Amino acid sequence: MSDKYRVLILSVSAGTGHLRAADALEKAAQTNPEVGEVLNVDSLGHTNKVFRRFYGKFYIDLVKSAPVLLGWFYDSQDEPWKTEKMRLMMDRMNTGSLVRKIKKFNPDITICTHFLPAEILSHLMKREKIETHLAITVTDYYVHAMWLSRMIHHYFVANEESKVQLENIGFPSECITVSGIPVDPVFAETRDRAALRAKYGLRAEAPVLLVSAGALGVSSAERIVEVLCDLTEPVQVVVICGKNEKLRQTVTDQIENSPVECDHLSFTVLGYTHQIHDWMKASDLYIGKPGGLTTAEAMSCGLPMIIYQPIPGQEERNSDYLLENGAAVKCNQITTMAYKVNLLLKDPERMAKMRLRAKTLGHPAAAADVIRKLIEDYNTGGAITIARDSHRAKAKAKLRQLGRKLSFAKDDARSDFSL
Repeated sequence: MSDKYRVLILSVSAGTGHLRAADALEKAAQTNPEVGEVLNVDSLGHTNKVFRRFYGKFYIDLVKSAPVLLGWFYDSQDEPWKTEKMRLMMDRMNTGSLVRKIKKFNPDITICTHFLPAEILSHLMKREKIETHLAITVTDYYVHAMWLSRMIHHYFVANEESKVQLENIGFPSECITVSGIPVDPVFAETRDRAALRAKYGLRAEAPVLLVSAGALGVSSAERIVEVLCDLTEPVQVVVICGKNEKLRQTVTDQIENSPVECDHLSFTVLGYTHQIHDWMKASDLYIGKPGGLTTAEAMSCGLPMIIYQPIPGQEERNSDYLLENGAAVKCNQITTMAYKVNLLLKDPERMAKMRLRAKTLGHPAAAADVIRKLIEDYNTGGAITIARDSHRAKAKAKLRQLGRKLSFAKDDARSDFSL
């Protein structure tokens, strides 16, 4: 190995969160003086078309049209090692190009922000086909069973509960770090709220609500804007529609033609923005879905959330975490959203506590911490291997159990005969 480390970052374009975490890690690695070369790869770009569609577009289609089915699938697969053989078989059949790219780059350190490349790397390492220090950064506040890999050097998780999850499965404590979810290093930079509001044409005195449809523009933004017109408090509403240009135009037209009198409200409608960190730091409340990266970004800004329509599965778990820690309010019915926002805006003491709780949950330097930890530990130990129960061991256990049952039956028979 040369004096500096070669770092490979592998993500998957199923949604945008995994990619954003990978981009954050790439930026952090590029500024670390111990790193010589960084390669950031979307793993799906090196698979076949059918597989790409299944992992990418199919996920978005389920979010839009069948979220309940997505939640059922998430829950049904959440059992350690339950589907690892089937998933590994499918992945190996479709990732030959990815494996060749990994071997060609020959990384010293590999960081995965999605479980797909992690299980491929783990498999290759077990069979001594590649030598690298493998790390996984979990991009939600709960470790689903799909994130488990048999051979790994380090896990980076969002919270203490996730660390306990992994420890109870058998991973040693020393190979798990509560780093938080990696967010763009810009979130760690200090911003003056008053200056930000002046920069973006927002009034200094009125609260700002940030309504987000997510990067892909998948949400009920139109309905949210409609019910927010029932707010009684003077409020500035910023609506971010992501890459959905049709949604942006629809929301703009909706505001301009609203039959409801709402002069005490002002609206700003945006498409996709690279300044989400500024808008979050200028805002008082975030309204939307609790995706892993979005949540991590909001917490890094000390921005409390009003959760609406979390995707069944991982976003429900993220929602639970925020609610348990007092950094969010959940709105189960959109008809009561204005009521809940009004309650918060009229209670500055509660708002201050929620902002403090959110700030406490934030890890704005998570990406840099991950890179630093991996470099520090590079020469301090080998990979952790979680052994698979062999079929022979399982068969022996069943035979022993059957033997005990037969022995008890024989003893009972003798006892009955002696009577």
